[in-house]
Amino acid sequence: MEKQKRQLFLGSLITLGIVYGDIGTSPLYVMKALLADLGSPKYLTREYLIGCLSLVFWTLMLMTTIKYVLIALKADNHGEGGIFALYALVRHQKKWLIVPALIGGAALLADGTLTPAVTVTSAIEGLKGVAFGQNVPIASQNSVIIVTFVILLVLFVIQRFGTSLIGKGFGPVMFIWFSFLAIVGLINLASDPGMLVALSPHYGLKLLFSPENKVGIFILGSVFLATTGAEALYSDMGHVGKRNIYLTWPFVCTALILNYFGQGAYLSTHLAQIKAQTNFENPFYAVLNPDWYLFGVVLATLAAIIASQALITGSFTLVQEAVGLKLLPRMKVEHPSLSRGQIYISAVNWLLCLTTTIVLFYFKTSEHMEAAYGLAITLTMLMTTLLLFEYLRSKEKPIRAVLVLSCFSVIELIFLAASLSKFMHGGYVTVFITLLILGLMFIWFFGNRLRERYADRSEMINL
Repeated sequence: MEKQKRQLFLGSLITLGIVYGDIGTSPLYVMKALLADLGSPKYLTREYLIGCLSLVFWTLMLMTTIKYVLIALKADNHGEGGIFALYALVRHQKKWLIVPALIGGAALLADGTLTPAVTVTSAIEGLKGVAFGQNVPIASQNSVIIVTFVILLVLFVIQRFGTSLIGKGFGPVMFIWFSFLAIVGLINLASDPGMLVALSPHYGLKLLFSPENKVGIFILGSVFLATTGAEALYSDMGHVGKRNIYLTWPFVCTALILNYFGQGAYLSTHLAQIKAQTNFENPFYAVLNPDWYLFGVVLATLAAIIASQALITGSFTLVQEAVGLKLLPRMKVEHPSLSRGQIYISAVNWLLCLTTTIVLFYFKTSEHMEAAYGLAITLTMLMTTLLLFEYLRSKEKPIRAVLVLSCFSVIELIFLAASLSKFMHGGYVTVFITLLILGLMFIWFFGNRLRERYADRSEMINL
């Protein structure tokens, strides 16, 4: 019994380190993006904050908790999850299902090039202008970019040596991170517990059509950033097991919600001070007690690095699955440690490094990167919904399948439309990367089909 408890605890700790890096770092930029939608601090109101918190809360509930944790995790292919594993379950039903699998896979790989850049940049920006004695090491945005580039470069370089030793520290760090998010959020929420009215969906729906909302329904493009890690949660099921995700998600979800609400409460109680400013500061860092500030930035940076590491290794796994389904050409797969579960694909690693570096130097600020971020993963989620519909229908659950399709496809189409509104502000980069990967997959898959048909015909003629 004691051994089982120990295994359960270790399994949960590992899950925190592997699965939740992406969604766990969303408090660094979600509220900042929602404030940016206002255009100026003078327009900020308590009603706007409550509406934003309501939209974020219900997005987490509907998209992450209900769709992925309660529904998608049940669609596993011998314990493996993710869009390619889901496609493998339904590919013999209808030939056209290859299309959503290709689009979703390409978009998910494109997202892997954006996440490291946006998360690490958001974390390092917290150090900009902070004095250490008489010196200010990171005095400008150019310094932020250089430090971010060095961190990411080191991260990509160490992949070939294996990350098992570093990986052992991921779980404890992420446990501290989520505990920190919850504590900071709870302390700030205590100053204005009335913000909890945002738990009602009424306030979120009201904000969508309120004149206080300067961008209308397109605000959902920023709201969606709160759930971008949900697809990774499903994809990583094979690494940690669904039971560990079921056990850890309530803790993670609670920590995220408390932090969002704590940021909202802080902004609400400092409205007059904020309205007098010319620009918004990142509310994640604004809520930190000065005594905790440096610790918070260091912890945020570690969490961002872990999120980046998870996306890199997740990309290796995704490419390996795509090769197995003949969606991509064969690549050399290495096992840098004694664990056969840990893989390294050199070509993928350096392509990710190059693309992430280009994204970093092209956008230069996390605010600009956020415009490109989210669009790719919205496409993946929509394609996953289509495949889930076919999976549930094949399990003789037609009513449930129709409900899943009608509910989530409508929500995701609205999110997609909202994300497309940022196309000219950076979303075009996401679309370009997705189309490049999609083109490669399309040519390789259908080229293989033609080659196989030609080989079969030649064989028949020879007979």
